[in-house]
Amino acid sequence: MDFELRRAREKLEQEQRERKLKAKLKLDREKKAKQEAIRQREAIEAVQRARRLDAAEAQAKATQQIEEELLAGRGVAFSRVLEAVPYEGAGDKIKLPPSCFTELSDQGAFDKGPLHFRVSAIHQSSLSDLKDAEQNKRTTHAGVLEFTADDGVVGLPSHIWSNLYPAESPMVPMVEVCYVWLSKGTYSKLQPVEAGFSDIPNHKAVLETSLRQHATLSEGDVLTVNHGVLTYHLRVLELKPSSSVSVLETDIEVDVIGADPTAESTSQPVLQPLELGKLDSGVVAEGSYVYYKFQIGDDIWGKISSGDAEIEVKIESENHDGDTDLYVSRHPLLFPTQHQHGWSSHDIGSKALVLNSRDLGLGPGTYSIGIYGFKGTTKYKVSVSIRDKSNLKIGQQAVSSTLSADADTVECQNCKHYIPSRSIALHEAYCRRHNIICQHTSCGVVLRRDEVKNHVHCEECGLAFQKEEMEKHKKVFHVPLNCPCGIVLEKEKMVQHQSVECPLRLVTCQFCGDMVQAGTSAADVRDRLRGLTQHESVCGSRTAPCDSCGRSVMLKDMDIHQVAVHQKN
Repeated sequence: MDFELRRAREKLEQEQRERKLKAKLKLDREKKAKQEAIRQREAIEAVQRARRLDAAEAQAKATQQIEEELLAGRGVAFSRVLEAVPYEGAGDKIKLPPSCFTELSDQGAFDKGPLHFRVSAIHQSSLSDLKDAEQNKRTTHAGVLEFTADDGVVGLPSHIWSNLYPAESPMVPMVEVCYVWLSKGTYSKLQPVEAGFSDIPNHKAVLETSLRQHATLSEGDVLTVNHGVLTYHLRVLELKPSSSVSVLETDIEVDVIGADPTAESTSQPVLQPLELGKLDSGVVAEGSYVYYKFQIGDDIWGKISSGDAEIEVKIESENHDGDTDLYVSRHPLLFPTQHQHGWSSHDIGSKALVLNSRDLGLGPGTYSIGIYGFKGTTKYKVSVSIRDKSNLKIGQQAVSSTLSADADTVECQNCKHYIPSRSIALHEAYCRRHNIICQHTSCGVVLRRDEVKNHVHCEECGLAFQKEEMEKHKKVFHVPLNCPCGIVLEKEKMVQHQSVECPLRLVTCQFCGDMVQAGTSAADVRDRLRGLTQHESVCGSRTAPCDSCGRSVMLKDMDIHQVAVHQKN
């Protein structure tokens, strides 16, 4: 009996414990569910609050952007996101769709002067990189060329494209185009990326010609300036009165500083400075050029023009398995070549080129030296010196006066030299035994018998050379050369042709200072009589104010205007 009661009591106690445990677990579950519900409600409220804040921030940002666009556009709010497509063109003028014309016209943008736009590259970045992309977003400014692009597309010239995408462009490049009003520029500081831009004669005039194709300038942009076959890049360092300016219908002061010394070298030729009287050494490979430049001042030219001095350009070859050619030109021809140069020397091995007052085209100024690798790789030393001829001339005069005073001379029948009569018999006997006269037409040079084998004449031109020099002479002077205009000529005629006749030759325009193709004669008869090229006839038709009276006069008529109106010679 007691056993059954104890067992019933234990069973009851166990049931009570289980009920208490279940009740406790139920309370815990309800408590956790309540806490989870509170957390979910708080999370939902936080998300909703963040969305409301983001929406408010986006609205404020959009409002601020509209206000900024209205302020930047002087009351015109225009912004489009368009797909960028490159097109071949100079300058910074973009092509927009016709719908942009309608929107701008409706807001009266055309009444506010030239159209300028801020062009920004839109980076297709992830959300984590969005902030960095916003900070590093590339922006430049542009004018407009025409409204003929397809809808949703903007055409970018190479200048805009290269500044927005200096490295690789994205698969689908998108840009934001916003209308802005830009103040007229008053000052700009530019720095060439490569060396050699300052070597261009009148390089600021060349830069001015390039800037005529631009409507804007922005700090950080890189300008591309073409001068003949050469291409230079200039970085915009500083602008006034703002970081982006308009260059239309304004006089802007341009300051070009020295080239960036940290820039990488390019394959473009560069003129290395060469001081008079000092040696410089180098190496030139076969088929390549190395260029130098030197100056002839007015004081030195005074001595040269009077005949008291002459210029000697000298190359000393340091190895025998290579050979060079020497070309010299006077600026504006910066880089003399086989086809275009003023003076040349093609001797084998070391060579010297002497220039004096009798050489046409010589004068004060800057000269270029081109060393061409004719055969193999050649180590050389180059120098330019001014040789004083005053002492030499005095000695020569003394010798000539002595010879003329001595009338007791007889002409040798073999070598044709005048010999004193008392020794003529002995001289002729020795001369006939050891010397031979070259029988080639118009040669008559006196040769020692051991020199006869090496003395040869060119079959084409009849000039005399050493036998080892003949192969080079024929390659240089008698191998036909093809001019880009289609004419085939030998070297000397080709130099003359490309200097004064070839329509594709590069000449310096007297009005803009740029290197342009000569082209055909001017269409206007009066311009042809003035000797103007086709480009100069068009370029000279631009007007500029006269310095004396302020009237607008065509550039090609400015000299006539100065003489006829202001009696200035």
